[in-house]
Amino acid sequence: MAELAAAEVYEPRTIQVWRTLLNWLAFFFQIFAQILRGTPSFNQVLSCVGLRHGSLGSSSPPEFKPLPVVELSDFAEEPEEEPPPTAVPIESAGDTVIDEAPPLKKLMVVLDLDETLVCAYETSSLPAMLRSQATEAGLKWFELECISSDMESEGKPKINYVTVFERPGLKDFLNQLSEFADLVLFTAGLEGYARPLVDRIDVENRFSHRLYRPSTTST
Repeated sequence: MAELAAAEVYEPRTIQVWRTLLNWLAFFFQIFAQILRGTPSFNQVLSCVGLRHGSLGSSSPPEFKPLPVVELSDFAEEPEEEPPPTAVPIESAGDTVIDEAPPLKKLMVVLDLDETLVCAYETSSLPAMLRSQATEAGLKWFELECISSDMESEGKPKINYVTVFERPGLKDFLNQLSEFADLVLFTAGLEGYARPLVDRIDVENRFSHRLYRPSTTST
């Protein structure tokens, strides 16, 4: 009796489980069938495979429509790059003249002499140790004889001895500046002092004009 009761209790549960599984299988089968019906390309593949291997019967192959022919003119043509503009000749009085930009006008740069390009001191008042220190530091210097405006007792012009220190990079500065500018030298000193000094630092005559004390106006 105990075994019969257990069987009576167990059988309904087993049937219920099988019914649930069958329902789920039927549900998935319906979904799979709907997917197959809604995907014509997949059906066409199956029919072609069946014709090749003889597994799906003698169904007729589907008719495929050819792809539309696309003309080259249908593509958007890329714009051609325009050539760079060239100089257009201008005819003037029977002659052909190339239209070019006018040359740039050179600048005019006025440079002061003392305490700007050089520093000059009377040799008698300059310690000898200062010249040696300048040489060790790489500064260029030279001694110069200048004609003073003062006269000696015999009526001869007095000669002054001057030690001149060049500003570092002076020659390179004048060379580069003279390439695009007209250089003008100005000094409030007398010509007897300034002329030999400028001749020493400007051997190439880069200064187009030299202005000394007479070029100034006293106020």
